[in-house]
Amino acid sequence: MMAKYIKKPVPVDAIEYRRGMEDGFDDITTAIKSGLEPDNYVNPLKSDEVPFIRTLEGKHYISEGDYIITGVDGERYPCKQGIFRKTYTLF
Repeated sequence: MMAKYIKKPVPVDAIEYRRGMEDGFDDITTAIKSGLEPDNYVNPLKSDEVPFIRTLEGKHYISEGDYIITGVDGERYPCKQGIFRKTYTLF
């Protein structure tokens, strides 16, 4: 039988993405070649520049409404708004 666990309540810093928080930009062609699915993507900048953050798992593109979370070890990653609201509460 698989054991059940509860996530420890660890405070993290988070803010909804705004320009200037990204690590860089790719053009849409490069982003698609890197795995971005254009049918499921809404660019927060409404431009040809696709913002991204470098995470521990690699490059992640930032979509409209994403929150940028800074974890316990200073790592940053984007989180979809719906998942963020289900997972986190104001501390």
